Amino acid sequence: MSVSLEVSKREVRPRSLRNKLRHEGKVPAIVYGYNVESTPISFDGQIFSKVLRDNGANTVFTMSIGGKKVNTLIHKVQTNTFTNRFEHVEFLSVNMTEQTEVETEVVLVGESTGVKSGGVLAQNLYTVVVSATPDQLPERIEVDITNLPLGSSITVADLPKDSAYTIVTDGEEQIAAVVSPTEEGTSTGEAAEPEVIGSTEE
Repeated sequence: MSVSLEVSKREVRPRSLRNKLRHEGKVPAIVYGYNVESTPISFDGQIFSKVLRDNGANTVFTMSIGGKKVNTLIHKVQTNTFTNRFEHVEFLSVNMTEQTEVETEVVLVGESTGVKSGGVLAQNLYTVVVSATPDQLPERIEVDITNLPLGSSITVADLPKDSAYTIVTDGEEQIAAVVSPTEEGTSTGEAAEPEVIGSTEE
């Protein structure tokens, strides 16, 4: 899915300008990649947040830079630890006809028979890498665990197939398992859900 995002070019010095933008509800960001020079920009934080809630992180953001239409994907996001406010975003300009690889959330759907019989659902893989053209990237991949009994697991190979994209992550990697309460945290390694972090901003 492609969504238009209104952006403005910004100055990168002095550093206080970024704080001024944030105070005004703007998010400082940068765009680089395919067919575009590295360009510092800013945009409305509330509008950006709404687009993410409605469409997911793999949305194609279309913006105008120097009078040229640029299609981008979110590359990295930096948020404030205390307020969860967006501090800085990196956008990667992409070719809409070429395959690209991104991480996509894996969502477990349903209540497994194993959990109903007293087991505990332990998920240790929360995202997989998929390859697709930017407009075909999935927001998430759902997998039905209703018929997953106690002592069983699901792997990447069990995820539903879709002709729009290819799952790159090794098919043998375990996503989740239903274990007895005494086994929880030992058989799955107590893996935690990863958190998106930012990188050096400009």
